[in-house]
Amino acid sequence: MHDLARPRATLVLGHGAGGGVGAPDLVAATRAALAASVRVALVGQRYRVAGRRSPAPARQLDAAWVDVIDALRAGELEGLPLVTGGRSSGARVACRTAAATDAAGVLCLAFPLRPPGRPDAPTRLPELSAVRVPVLVVQGRSDPFGMPRGSKTRKVVRVTGDHGLKSDRAAVEAAVRDWLVSVATQ
Repeated sequence: MHDLARPRATLVLGHGAGGGVGAPDLVAATRAALAASVRVALVGQRYRVAGRRSPAPARQLDAAWVDVIDALRAGELEGLPLVTGGRSSGARVACRTAAATDAAGVLCLAFPLRPPGRPDAPTRLPELSAVRVPVLVVQGRSDPFGMPRGSKTRKVVRVTGDHGLKSDRAAVEAAVRDWLVSVATQ
């Protein structure tokens, strides 16, 4: 937990399918949150903690995420607005569980709209569209997983780079910071 003396909200972030909580965009989002007086909890999914590289099925990922959020809400997160999110697969988990976790907002770093090279594959846009709270998607302009569109509740910020969001970490950080300030004060 990256804690603050007087946080205005808490951001809980999950990692992508093949990575961990040290991913560059998660580090940038953590810096942005702390600058916006939002404390941060970085959560490793059980399969990664156990040393496995392949993610569990979606229902298991979602259940584990809700369990972690419930445990945090019962203790350290009590009484503050909660924003959930993650990168890639972690963003999908946060979207699918936004209602169950009573999230005030969802941060999606490199949302994987469609598997690369498979234009016929079903889009994952319904996962984004189902979220009823403010959503920020930070997406690399050349992300092979596609580019979601904005909507009434979904802001999409395009930054230089691809799915790794490594090319312009300052842009990632600025987008996250500005959005978190607006969500945390609502």
